[in-house]
Amino acid sequence: MTDTPQPSIPAPQPLTLGEVEAIARAAHSGQRDKAGRPYAEHLRAVAEGVRARGGDEEQIAAAWLHDSVEDDALSDGWLEEAALSRRTKDIVRAVTKRAAEPPEAYARRVLATPGALLVKEADLAHNADPARLAVLDEPTRTRLTEKYTRMRALLGLVADGGELR
Repeated sequence: MTDTPQPSIPAPQPLTLGEVEAIARAAHSGQRDKAGRPYAEHLRAVAEGVRARGGDEEQIAAAWLHDSVEDDALSDGWLEEAALSRRTKDIVRAVTKRAAEPPEAYARRVLATPGALLVKEADLAHNADPARLAVLDEPTRTRLTEKYTRMRALLGLVADGGELR
């Protein structure tokens, strides 16, 4: 019996950024943020924030998907099977908050995952945007401002003078 080479099955083509954006927009369609705006505006802002901070395509893809598993818009199973790089999947999982997880554990996971800090920084920057927070009631605005400030500190996103970067 001779060993006949078997034809190789080509790997699926990775999703393009445009496809990732379309998937994220569809997964979050009909959702609104705390200010009542379409949730896709937040996803776009985070993806643009990653791009503006010098992020690469894998980080931008993760930015589009950063809330998808956390919000149950897409399952972890979908993420695992998606034609995305392992790094993109790891970043999405790193920035996905887990039920009852202490902020310190969450921050450690983000910091331990290559590429995740930039995505989380862009997410926090948009979440803490004063114009976005201004439309919320005072108690909500205060609670969220404190939450985002604490997370920025845990992630080391504070300049030498104590100012947030």
